[in-house]
Amino acid sequence: MLNDKPARKAYSVAEVAMQIGLSRSTLYTEMAAGRLSYVKVGARRLITGAAVDAYLRGLDHHAEAS
Repeated sequence: MLNDKPARKAYSVAEVAMQIGLSRSTLYTEMAAGRLSYVKVGARRLITGAAVDAYLRGLDHHAEAS
C-alpha cells in the first residue's frame, strides 16, 4: 500500500472514548479506579492499545461472572 503508516501505540482519552463508545468522564473514572491503565506524558494521559484491549477483556469477564 502507498499509505502504510505504522499502527499507533497510544491514544488520547478522547480518541479512546470515541472508539469504544464511552464518555471521557467515564474513562477518567476508570483510570482513577485503576481499571484502565494509562501513561502520563507531561499533563497528558495516553492510553495504549494494549490497555484498551485489557480493559475491554475485563469488562467481558465481569459480564460473564454476573
